[in-house]
Amino acid sequence: MQNLRAAAAAAGDGAAGIRFSTVNTMGVMAQSEPPSAGAFHPDVAPQLQQILGFLSKTGAPFMVNPYPWFAYQSDPRPETLAFCLFQPNAGRVDGGSKVRYANMFDAQLDAVKSALVRAGYGGVDIVVAETGWPTRGDAGEPGATVENARAYVSNLVAHLRSGAGTPLMPGRSVDTYLFALYDEDLKPGPTSERSFGLYHTDLTMAYDAGLTSNSNAGGGTGTAAPAQPKAGGWCVARDGASDAELQADLDYACSQVGVDCGAIQPGGACFEPNTVHAHAAYAMNQLYQAAGRQPWNCDFRASATLTSENPSYGACVYTGGGQ
Repeated sequence: MQNLRAAAAAAGDGAAGIRFSTVNTMGVMAQSEPPSAGAFHPDVAPQLQQILGFLSKTGAPFMVNPYPWFAYQSDPRPETLAFCLFQPNAGRVDGGSKVRYANMFDAQLDAVKSALVRAGYGGVDIVVAETGWPTRGDAGEPGATVENARAYVSNLVAHLRSGAGTPLMPGRSVDTYLFALYDEDLKPGPTSERSFGLYHTDLTMAYDAGLTSNSNAGGGTGTAAPAQPKAGGWCVARDGASDAELQADLDYACSQVGVDCGAIQPGGACFEPNTVHAHAAYAMNQLYQAAGRQPWNCDFRASATLTSENPSYGACVYTGGGQ
């Protein structure tokens, strides 16, 4: 990094402003749970001190590869899957800071932030150099499905676009790079290692995470993959969903950035009928509209459904309806 920076400075013509960094896996962490106790492994501390000193001096970021996918592999419970996929869950309270985390991505990033602070470099920014979720896996790799990959990436993108940040880095998104554009069909190891692509090696789309566009921004002759139309309409509670499921969904939706649940508070326009089903329906729709109005934004672990019939009534107005 020092040699590259010196070469860039010698080249001039604006190259002197290029920042140089290097990528780290979560393996550099000796502890990441709870996030407030995050610390680097003592075996790599001497090398990291030199790297962090360089990054701090030059204003370059600390680059890391957080993968909630691997966290789920070590704890394959349903509640862990929901926590990793940004889906409704009870959250996890950091015993040290008493902060409740709603997803694994934020928890992993804040563990790295805590480690940077402990190392004396809390002012160094973090950049996510890789993160993703596989669409296929071997028999011993639970959760490697197209549905989960789409849920992780699309919900991650919505979370980043919200600008909420993490509990230790609030109000700003961490620059994040998705892994990967294509599957790596010649890569050794388990099937999951070859299956992180947004596209397969035959150029077909693995899944639509809401990132495609049918516009040709570059002005060339190539054709971008057409985007699937947004679902539009409204997202409401599914008939038959239990009150326990809907209460968890209600609590989760109302805790998210961009969701205003004031209308279902006492005295609000949508407080009546005062039932979990009615309140959950309103909150689910609020989150669905704020998250991007894609079909998977109305999943809620199968306790919600899309409808083209406006659920508004009286003075209670549900946002949505258009494309």
